[in-house]
Formats: sequence, C-alpha cells, structure tokens
Amino acid sequence: MHIVVTAFTSLDGVVQAPGGPDEDRDGGFAHGGWSMRYFDPAVMGAAWNDVLTSADAMLFGRRTWEVSGPAWSSQAGDPFADRMNAIPKYVASRSLTDAGAWANSTVVADLHHLPEGEGRLLVMGSSSVVRDLVDADLVDEYRLMIEPVLLGGGKSIFPTHGNSRGLELVEATTAATGVLVCTYRRA
Repeated sequence: MHIVVTAFTSLDGVVQAPGGPDEDRDGGFAHGGWSMRYFDPAVMGAAWNDVLTSADAMLFGRRTWEVSGPAWSSQAGDPFADRMNAIPKYVASRSLTDAGAWANSTVVADLHHLPEGEGRLLVMGSSSVVRDLVDADLVDEYRLMIEPVLLGGGKSIFPTHGNSRGLELVEATTAATGVLVCTYRRA
C-alpha cells in the first residue's frame, strides 16, 4: 500500500502532544497542546478531511490507538468521526492482543506484515511507528502541517541516524495562522 504520514509538527520537528496538556508527558514534555492556537479550520481542517477521505486504511501505534479509539467512537454522527470509526485500522503492537475495543481494528506485530496491494494507508500520530517506517524507507508521502513555533525538544517522526532521502514538494498552502500545509512525496 501507498503509505501516507500526516502530522502536526513544530518548525523544529517536534510532533509530541499537539492536542492537549496531558496528551503525552514522556521525557518531561511540558508543551502539550502547543498546536491548538495555530489550528485554522478552513485550511487545516480541509487538509485533514482530504487525507482521511482518500485513505483506504489507517495505521496506529498502540498508545495513539488506545487514546484515539474512545475519543472517536464516542462522536458518532460527525462525518469525520464516522469515517475514523468505519475505516479499517491496524495497530502496530507487540503487547496488544485484542483490538476489539475500536471497531474495524487489527493488531499487527511486525511493520513488515502490513496489508499489501493497492490503496492508501494513513498514519496519524504514532511518532515511534512513523520513525520506524521512515527508517525502513517505507513512507511514500508526507502531509505535514508545519507550525510557526520552536519547542526546543520532544518526540519527532524523523530518525537521526544520518540517512538522506530526497523529497518532492507537491503542494503547499499557507493557513491564516502561519501554518504551512505541505505535501511531499519521494523524489
């Protein structure tokens, strides 16, 4: 499948806890919710909707899946939530054995056993899963919302081992809040 990664990212590459203060405090991260003041519903909401509606399945890390499932399954009736709940979901985990807590979910213990064939596999959040995918050179497209803030540290989706990968900028839109919504594909 064509793997698409989408993420809110600070200018210095941090993706940790964009949505709320208690979302992810790993490593003493104190900037939870940093992304909210930059959210532009017209531009960024449309970008999220586009990437979700064009996806055929989703991939999550265990932690993101455990947080997302209850949040989205409780919002039935909202078109975005309905799509999140209906789409096939894969959970990358070596410890989770039952994915029945969120409809249409399947546990995948090894990223090399992802679904094959045509279609688009969307990865949202799940920084360690994305880093592993990037490291294995499996990501075909990046949909990044680059926000005008420097956080000075935190989790990133990019490995730091020094491998170079060329990308092609396919599309860029600027939100009223200064966020750059960029689509990059393999060069």
